[in-house]
Amino acid sequence: MNKNIQKILKDKIEVLQQEGGHDIALAGPVQLPVRLGEQEITFQWYTWLSLKDLPSDKEELLKALPEADLAFSQQSSVLVYGDFSSADDAMIRFHSICHTGDIFGSMRCDCGYQLRKSMNMIVENGSGALFYLADHEGRGIGLFSKSLAYILQEEGLDTVEANEQLGFEDDQRSYNEAIRILQAFRKKPVSLITNNPKKVHSLNEAGMSVHRSVPLWGDFSEHNRKYLQTKVEKSGHMQGTAPKPALQR
Repeated sequence: MNKNIQKILKDKIEVLQQEGGHDIALAGPVQLPVRLGEQEITFQWYTWLSLKDLPSDKEELLKALPEADLAFSQQSSVLVYGDFSSADDAMIRFHSICHTGDIFGSMRCDCGYQLRKSMNMIVENGSGALFYLADHEGRGIGLFSKSLAYILQEEGLDTVEANEQLGFEDDQRSYNEAIRILQAFRKKPVSLITNNPKKVHSLNEAGMSVHRSVPLWGDFSEHNRKYLQTKVEKSGHMQGTAPKPALQR
């Protein structure tokens, strides 16, 4: 890598120091045009990487990347829109990756709908950020384990029961890294797009003020009725504006 290329990349990387934890490398922004309905919206795209087994020095990090096998692990990213750091009201979404819902459009969950809808909500709000959390598949159990959980759900178990039968907790996700990235961008309170009070609690525990939480319900069908009902009854999700018939047995 020549010196000019190295300088370009070093200027786009910020290393966030972590007391009592691993440093995090934040790279960006990249101009990312996205088609949302009939609109073309440009987001500022950043990715981040936990430096658990990688050097915190930028030059050394760049040298280490070819041998790091990053394609065999997962990295998260964030889409930033508008004047996110300074706007009085910025809307954020912590979105857990869902291979089946986000990519294939599976109707067994509402994840794909929530992803696109929250992006639209952020744009309509004028500023905000969508954090796409790549290590959250299946509430933190991973894609292969999630497929096994789906097999158990086809035998009559609900989402929580299937995860527990596989030896996992109901929800194994951590928001610590995402919150650290959020704090690097913004100090002011945020509006959080979520039906999950645990996300609000995680932000408050980390010292980030949540101005309000905005529920996000939609895309109801016979295929995800039990899934959504379990979220409300067993995982403590706020029901929001979800139609009651969609959440009844």
